[in-house]
Amino acid sequence: MSALRRNPIWALILLASIGAALYWSFIATDRYLSRANVVLLSAQISQTGAGLSAILSGQTNNDLLILRDYMRSTDMLAQLDAELDLRAHYSNPGIDWWSRLASPEVPTEVLHQYLLKFLSIELDEYAQVLRISAQAFDARMAQRIVTRLIAAGEAHMNAMGHRLAEEQVLFIEQQVDAARQRMVDDNSRMLDYQNIHGLVSPPETVASLSSVVAGLEAELATLQARKAALSLSQSARAPEMLRVQSDIKGTQAQINHERARLARASGDALNQLSSEYELLSMQVKFSSELYSTALSALENTRVEAARALKQVSILQTPTLPEYSNRPRRLHSIIVFALLAALAGLVLQLLLAIIRDHKD
Repeated sequence: MSALRRNPIWALILLASIGAALYWSFIATDRYLSRANVVLLSAQISQTGAGLSAILSGQTNNDLLILRDYMRSTDMLAQLDAELDLRAHYSNPGIDWWSRLASPEVPTEVLHQYLLKFLSIELDEYAQVLRISAQAFDARMAQRIVTRLIAAGEAHMNAMGHRLAEEQVLFIEQQVDAARQRMVDDNSRMLDYQNIHGLVSPPETVASLSSVVAGLEAELATLQARKAALSLSQSARAPEMLRVQSDIKGTQAQINHERARLARASGDALNQLSSEYELLSMQVKFSSELYSTALSALENTRVEAARALKQVSILQTPTLPEYSNRPRRLHSIIVFALLAALAGLVLQLLLAIIRDHKD
């Protein structure tokens, strides 16, 4: 006793250790710990092979971290409090004053910080598993908290995925409608152009007329050769010579007419019609390909939307503790005593240093 009087620091440490031992041995309220282990899976779509096949693929760390942060958020706290009345549970007067919530009316921020001491949501990066545990002053309440954490977390991840998928699908659908309208407009312009000029395909008409001109020119060459042969034996006034000359004039006139149709300087010249038609045809083809691409993008986006669904697969269901496993009374007493002793040694060393400097 005299030694303690000479060393009040150690007396204070001893009293604190005794008080801590009494608190953890007789006063601290029993707490129950419920645990669960989960992984987050999604539908992975493979487009290889004969068709589409859905398989389950593993989650990414990013997904698990998002799920973890949501489970620790004030939004989750508000949902749990509304469903389980956590304020009433943790502020129960039957709980020791050190462990219980000060009042059911505390601000949300205070309640959030308080509950984080009773929740543990940690990512095991090696096993890719989210380990969830909750402490409560009733075994069933601890289990219900973990169960609701898992269910609400899965619903939140699916809501996020659905919202993003719906926005993407809506945007692509708008693009598909715009591409379809563009294709319809281009086709209408093409039909109007064909009806106005009475031609289904000006390039084909040009090719046909070119073939006709080529045939007429071949016929003209034949007639000219025949005329040259007749001129050797007949006069220019001979009936056969006159007939050949008439055929040559008629053929030449027809050639000139067909050539005029192909390339008149003004009016509905076929070469101009052909050029305009080719431009319209390219526009129709482009708008059709654009519409086809938009349809493919829409289908792919809908497939991706299926992958946005997240499923929380439970490796270990939330446990229902059969006995109190918190606080760890002996562990807490020993740790407090050791820390108190260490603090006493440090403080005594500081005082010794101060005395040496005074001397």
